[in-house]
Amino acid sequence: MLLKRANVLSLQQLKDIDFKELWVDVKEAIGGTERDFTKSSLGKAIFILAIPMVLEMIMESVFAVVDIFFVSKLGADAVATVGLTESVMTIVYAIGIGLSVATTALVSRRIGEKNKKQAGVVAFQSMLVGFIFSVCIAIPGVLFAADFLKLMGATDTMAEEGYLFPAIMFGGNAVIMLLFIINAVFRSSGDAAISMRVMWLANIINIILDPLLIFGYGPFPEMGLTGAAVATTIGRGLAVLYQFYLLFSGHHRIRLYWHSLKVRFNVMLKLVKISGGGILQNLIATSSWIFLVRIIAVSGPEALAGYTIAIRIIIFALLPAWGLSNAASTLVGQNLGANQPERAERSVWITGYVNMIFMGLMGIILAVFPEFWIKLFIGETAVIDNGTLALRVISIGFLFYALGMVLMQGFNGSGDTITPSKINFVSFWLFEIPLAYFLAIVLNMGLFGASLSIVIAESFLAITALYLFRKGKWKQRKV
Repeated sequence: MLLKRANVLSLQQLKDIDFKELWVDVKEAIGGTERDFTKSSLGKAIFILAIPMVLEMIMESVFAVVDIFFVSKLGADAVATVGLTESVMTIVYAIGIGLSVATTALVSRRIGEKNKKQAGVVAFQSMLVGFIFSVCIAIPGVLFAADFLKLMGATDTMAEEGYLFPAIMFGGNAVIMLLFIINAVFRSSGDAAISMRVMWLANIINIILDPLLIFGYGPFPEMGLTGAAVATTIGRGLAVLYQFYLLFSGHHRIRLYWHSLKVRFNVMLKLVKISGGGILQNLIATSSWIFLVRIIAVSGPEALAGYTIAIRIIIFALLPAWGLSNAASTLVGQNLGANQPERAERSVWITGYVNMIFMGLMGIILAVFPEFWIKLFIGETAVIDNGTLALRVISIGFLFYALGMVLMQGFNGSGDTITPSKINFVSFWLFEIPLAYFLAIVLNMGLFGASLSIVIAESFLAITALYLFRKGKWKQRKV
């Protein structure tokens, strides 16, 4: 069905491609554009939006890989501490992504309706809601950092030596929240190139500071695992300041006016209502991951460390595909705002096809050569063996991951965040977690069983999303 509905280039069409025009499009995508995506050629619209979104997500995936690359030099306990922290930090990501989903749905609709000032109002209210959430997370996160590590299965030594890592990550979660939300504002308005530049800035700072603060090169103190958290927080924090500068400069599709900086409870309520489904769908998915990590932790620190490294590599592959999915979300919102529902649907099918090609190739590379990638991060034989196993098994399901994420973003772009929430609940809580427990612990399959449960659950999710998306109820959604 996806092949039938997508615009697939024939061999003759490939020969007819004007590569000079292609290069012009690439420059437009990276440099920024004033193109109206509700009127432009759909293929070109996807191309111009997708390039900076994919590059942005590549840099977000670099965040995950760079930290674990340097932290892995500190040993398995340090890697496991990062894995445990990240498993709960996904709650922060879930809220940030949920608010980003609501922001994308509302801002893209207002842009499609040609109402830029109201889009700016939505943007500020979203940031305000995100900041309130971040404060509620920061306080207990700082106070109970060590207790949280023990609760998640860390040893007393890990909790004693590594508690500052989660304390700093939770304490500075506002920069993560705002980075996600404001980048969603730029993307949904059509300024995807700005989001890309912001993420590049954050990553360059993080890459520079990570080795300096972890290992104490030159005048910098040797902070070990704590240094990784400080570097990441500083990098993201400076990127957020840059975002605010761009929002107030007034030189882009969307800006903040002084009248935007007021509390609009009606807009906040609408955001919370829509983001509730977005937050819920991500909390369902990420909280299930917490339980999955807890199941894997039973197999020991080496299995947990191997799984953590494998997941970071998989995230590196998945995030560019997520960037492509974001292009579909923006186009769905803008085209529904312009009363073009069929064009909105067509953008999802085309994006889904392209995403499956990309993820299929990535899956083959990771499944065939898993040990090579794991060895880039750590040299401990037990961790390498576990990481290789997890990476090979999870990579098998990449085609389903690719299709599922585009369809879910299609729902989200329309403002229908409840349907993805229901799909996630059934796929992860009623299916993945019980299956992982049964395979990993009851049948004593350990990490292999847990990894297999991920593939099966994500495949089920994609098939369910495909069935519900084709029914088309999302086209009637009003926001």
